[in-house]
Amino acid sequence: MDGSLPAHGNQIPVLEVRNLHTVFMTDDGPVHAVDGVSFTVGAGETLGIVGESGSGKSVTALSLMRLLEEPARIIGGSVRFQGRDVLEMSRAELRAWRGDRAAMVFQDPMTGLNPVLRILGQVTEHIVAHGRMPKAAATKRGIELLRRMGVAAPERAAASFPHEFSGGMRQRVMMAIGVANDPALLIADEPTTALDVTIQAQILDLLRGLNEEFGTAIVLISHDLGVIGTVCRRVAVMYAGEVVEEAATAEVLADPRHPYAWALVNAVPRLDAPTGARLTSIEGAPPDALNPPKGCRFEPRCPFRVQRCATDHPPLMEVSPGRRARCWVTADGRSLPRPTLPAAAEVELPRMDESPLLEALGVEKHFKLPRKSFLAPAATVHAVNGVDIALHRRESLGVVGESGCGKSTLARLLTRLHEPTGGSVMFEGHDIAHATAAEVRGLRPRLQMVFQDPYASLNPRMTIGDALAEPLLAHRRAASGKAAKERVGELLATVGLKPSFASRFPHEFSGGQRQRVSIARALALDPAVVVADEPVSALDVNVQAQVLNLMLDLRQRLGLSYLFIAHDLAVVRAFCDRVAVMYLGRIVEQGPADEVLSRPLHPYTVALTSAIPEPGRQRVVLGGEPPSTLRLPAGCAFRARCPVARAECEAPPSLVEVVPGRRVACHFPGAFAPRTTARLETVR
Repeated sequence: MDGSLPAHGNQIPVLEVRNLHTVFMTDDGPVHAVDGVSFTVGAGETLGIVGESGSGKSVTALSLMRLLEEPARIIGGSVRFQGRDVLEMSRAELRAWRGDRAAMVFQDPMTGLNPVLRILGQVTEHIVAHGRMPKAAATKRGIELLRRMGVAAPERAAASFPHEFSGGMRQRVMMAIGVANDPALLIADEPTTALDVTIQAQILDLLRGLNEEFGTAIVLISHDLGVIGTVCRRVAVMYAGEVVEEAATAEVLADPRHPYAWALVNAVPRLDAPTGARLTSIEGAPPDALNPPKGCRFEPRCPFRVQRCATDHPPLMEVSPGRRARCWVTADGRSLPRPTLPAAAEVELPRMDESPLLEALGVEKHFKLPRKSFLAPAATVHAVNGVDIALHRRESLGVVGESGCGKSTLARLLTRLHEPTGGSVMFEGHDIAHATAAEVRGLRPRLQMVFQDPYASLNPRMTIGDALAEPLLAHRRAASGKAAKERVGELLATVGLKPSFASRFPHEFSGGQRQRVSIARALALDPAVVVADEPVSALDVNVQAQVLNLMLDLRQRLGLSYLFIAHDLAVVRAFCDRVAVMYLGRIVEQGPADEVLSRPLHPYTVALTSAIPEPGRQRVVLGGEPPSTLRLPAGCAFRARCPVARAECEAPPSLVEVVPGRRVACHFPGAFAPRTTARLETVR
């Protein structure tokens, strides 16, 4: 086979996929993970592929790069790169092609990086292996790539190992590896999932820059339409292994023509949505890939289905110029109606005039690290540094901030999973900061926690029924095993699961179902407060909408108070009455959620809200990362990254009320607005 490749300047598409079929061979039969996918990406184009988990997005990406192994097989279709058939390439040709002309950035950078190799060696490996330049020149280019990706002090960072970097920094390294040889095609598989909005905005800016500066063709895979909308000109929506809609991204966001795309668009929380409004969600689950239905695969879950949908499988039809959708309802060019959600039921307002139900006063938490040597002083991590926060009855209070700001540690302090180093924690009028283990055990039923990763918080060897019955029996809330079993059935029904699921193990549930089980376990003892630590951060937008709607219903029915920790500000806006913004272990702004997130007063809050991936939103991208918690900076902790820092910021600001209900820790609240600056760099 001729090893030459067409030049960048011709009219041949960079990537042309036609009728791609990928199956997984199992004992029960072939699982059709990718079933007839077709699309084209030209030089300088960006295509987004969006869909929930299990829709076939990642398998499509791996098929394009020929990275699948048995039992996965590509059984049909073609993948052409600049006119050359990738499926016909030999192993040697694939090695020469991957990492040189085509590259892929994976979702989890920690598994994509070698933990025992230094960063610089991993960035330059492809440059040297493909003979682009000698090792000395590759070293210089590797450091320059790290600098271009926004890695602070790249000369020092180049000698580091992956575990010494944050998630955002590791993802930047993966981006540097991916573009090391200026590839014509870059495939990014969920590159921003579970990252802070600020880091996410920086990664998306890098992708846009590559596309504009080098003309790189980009395929961006995500379950978040907001992310797709900020980067991609076109989008392909996948469901059950098929593309169900393909069109310009702006058209899909404004007027989706497939009911599944319609549901995805309307399931995304927005900053301009009213607090407490229910989100659009799709109940049910995708079809069995071993035995897909005869008609439309979305028909069992579709609110617009007609009789034909159950018996006749729709092709991908042109519903308007440049738009294709796999739907009989919109085949004649009609639009789908806007969602009509039931008005939120009357909810008893938070009792702000009473004493707080849960309150932190000057809470601190410091962690001593092991000594590196006998003579070296012990280092201390200053995780939480004097936090004042109050949660009232029937209130939902959101806590937001970047990773490492102390949100999760604060949650563990308030639930007394950690003992504070200083300050007090008041719960129902009693200081529990230094309560004994026996005293804490007595208040556990009233103070429960939902963790970010439900799979890690559930015992894999216990059935769901046993996991839910355990606290009932331990706290003597059930007189017998039979009574506990009845209560378990009630709890599962409360969170929208079938009582018969009690006999299943955690691995038999989806991520959203496991999170429902975690919520059911938190409700088992009739708590007054539920502390939810990132309960929806890694979920698909549809499952996220289901869980948020469930939590809103439970608050209404049971009168719960929530402390809701998240890095997604749109989710906090939809769910919470008030919000507290954390930075480096301190609260920097606090007030009503709609006011704080629509009219932020602290420069850090301005940067957070501007980084939300909504099309048309002006970015304020902060350079660098928060200072180290091992050595707290003097004065204002945000000073080194602040666009309006002045000499007065050398003194630490206090958290004071600047307008009724709004408290800000800033010497110049409201002095910075996002419309004044499009991009900020680190203040040196």
